Amino acid sequence: MTVRSRLRFTAPWLAALLTVASLCDAVTAEPTYAEWQAACAKLPTNRSLGGRLPPKDLLPLAHFDELGRVLDAFFAVSTNGPLAGVANWSGTAPKPDSFLNVARNWFSPAEIPFQPFAEKLRLPASAKVQLQGDLHGDVHSLLALLGHLNDQRSLDGFAVRDPDLHLVFLGDYTDRGMYGVEVLYTLLRLKLANPDRVHLVRGNHEDLSLIARYGFMAEGRGKYGRNFDAAKILRAYDFLPVVLYLGAGKDFLQLCHGGMEPGFQPASLLNAPGTNRFQLLGALQQAEFRRQNPDWLASDRDAAAAAQEQFRDFTPTAPTLPAVIGFMWNDFTVFRDDPAFAHNPERAYVYGQPAVTYLLRRAGEGEAKLRAVIRAHQHSGNLNPMMRRLVASQGTFRHWQEVGSAAALGAAPAALAHQLETAPERAVPEGSVWTLNVTPDSIYGQACGFDFATATTLKLGPEFTDWRLTIGPVAVPKLRKN
Repeated sequence: MTVRSRLRFTAPWLAALLTVASLCDAVTAEPTYAEWQAACAKLPTNRSLGGRLPPKDLLPLAHFDELGRVLDAFFAVSTNGPLAGVANWSGTAPKPDSFLNVARNWFSPAEIPFQPFAEKLRLPASAKVQLQGDLHGDVHSLLALLGHLNDQRSLDGFAVRDPDLHLVFLGDYTDRGMYGVEVLYTLLRLKLANPDRVHLVRGNHEDLSLIARYGFMAEGRGKYGRNFDAAKILRAYDFLPVVLYLGAGKDFLQLCHGGMEPGFQPASLLNAPGTNRFQLLGALQQAEFRRQNPDWLASDRDAAAAAQEQFRDFTPTAPTLPAVIGFMWNDFTVFRDDPAFAHNPERAYVYGQPAVTYLLRRAGEGEAKLRAVIRAHQHSGNLNPMMRRLVASQGTFRHWQEVGSAAALGAAPAALAHQLETAPERAVPEGSVWTLNVTPDSIYGQACGFDFATATTLKLGPEFTDWRLTIGPVAVPKLRKN
């Protein structure tokens, strides 16, 4: 069976079928899921490598062209699918000769204009969505999670077989681990097999400035020398939304890597007709939002002063220029009584419960409502209060369950497991923010003492009050052997 016949195209993709068929057929010779899993099982763990590259004779992809072929197929799907439909864009659609022209890249004389965008995806009330946080070059944990879905018969190899299942990955696919190439290859194979069921969100590490500093550029050059085409990978990132508003009926969640972005107001996108729509971020009006909403931080004078000092109106020219995009970078406080807003100069902005409650209500103007946030990103290489709570919560932590205190700051995961939500099924309260853990074969897992991945599944329902998260640890066999 060819990849062309294995791909599952629903109605929006039928028009693109003939265009992408030849490139998809080029992927026919790629390994099956079982072959890919077996090849990756031979790789040493990131923990055992200690920052070194694995032996070249163990690499599942001996040549960069093997990744290049699936990147070409991904470009074909991206540039001929829903993103290419002008009617699918709320507001101004991007210019096809720049946004959709993959010949233009980040290193060419005619660089593409950076055009970050938001996506809205409305699903049936029966849908369930498996969510995954940071992978950071950890292919062993990614394959353990996919193996878990195969064991449940939700997947058949790379193909989704459960008619209600969607998979959402929330960014940071590479850096800080030696298997960024293998992670990207796995995700792209999933996407190509299920273009309307697998959704990849852009994180802060899907950025030239970060892959050059945190390891992926060095990984690629170490594995493939001059044949490593970083420009091609970076161009693929341009087709990933920086935020995905996912929901059913008129209820939506904000799924992103980082956090809030007051400079972008999603009401028109959320209320736009159709099940799958997009909107360019355009100019981020942060300072204008603060001026038009003087009551936003009125109860916290220090927070209001910090926002006045930091907020600006700007048009992004790169993920961090002239300032960071909140969807990719911002964080949330841990405790209910933490400040409503603060600036962390080492990262970005940190939002507390009162500020987030206001922003969610403001975003839900009209019939559509933005109910809560699920994201990743906020991890540390030391067992700080956030990481302790992620470990104690089985990898899925709901913010603002506690009031801050010296005892709370220093509490160990074992003690927190008796105080926080740890049940396998949890409600999704209005206004809640959830952070998903990073996978364990990483500097984070080793330093913070956890060896489990987490399967977090959002189950939708007829009413928002019916929505639930199911959370379960997934063993990573390769780690148990080390």
